[in-house]
Amino acid sequence: MVDYYFVGTIYEGIIILIFIPLVGLSLNNHIKVRNKLSLLLFLILLSYGAAIFFSWVSKVLNAFSNIGYIMDNNVPDPNTPQSWILLRIADFRIPYVFIIVAIFFSFSFKRKIFEKENKQINKYITFGFTIFNLIFALFIYQKGNLLFDLLTFFFVFVLMTMVYLPFLLSAIKAYKSTDHPGFRKSFLSLSIMSISYISVLLCFLIDRIYIFLGDFGFTIFYFLSWVLVLIGIISTYYGYLKLDVK
Repeated sequence: MVDYYFVGTIYEGIIILIFIPLVGLSLNNHIKVRNKLSLLLFLILLSYGAAIFFSWVSKVLNAFSNIGYIMDNNVPDPNTPQSWILLRIADFRIPYVFIIVAIFFSFSFKRKIFEKENKQINKYITFGFTIFNLIFALFIYQKGNLLFDLLTFFFVFVLMTMVYLPFLLSAIKAYKSTDHPGFRKSFLSLSIMSISYISVLLCFLIDRIYIFLGDFGFTIFYFLSWVLVLIGIISTYYGYLKLDVK
């Protein structure tokens, strides 16, 4: 029988190795440029990088740890600080926390690029739903409760769509309204970024639905999701490089 957690460990390890240079490039760029946009780019990539890392740790825990309360749902949670954090890593809650943080930084990134005047109501709604998602991911948790897991994935998907769908529409509008070849490439890249990130959460959600319905998981949607993450990150970085926003 295929050990899918072992396969996931190898697969996500490769994704991390590809991802690390991009985070390093964004940090080096911020050190050189030192503006708000370069900082937001670095924070977005760093947050997604942390999500990938803790997702990889979750696969390591499930494949190699031999910790009873992680490996077997029938073994009760000992309710220690260590079990609190390890279970949330193993069940993908900590990776989702970093995805939520990345989404919020992306909201600020979008406002910096496209909106000269802040619409406070959008900011308050996004901030409030971000806090809700963080609380739900960390504290609305019961070991082995797949419904809570499914709801976590769904709420983060909604947050992702709330942020990146307007990002997509703004990028398409900007792409159509400019003849500057560099800006057109930038806005096209940002459009691809937005589609990729929304698709990432959709794939994760579909994979989680399969698990909720009794499947083991690790469907094609799981493997596709991390490819889409890389496409999104590369598009984010390339889109930023073509902008001349200070």
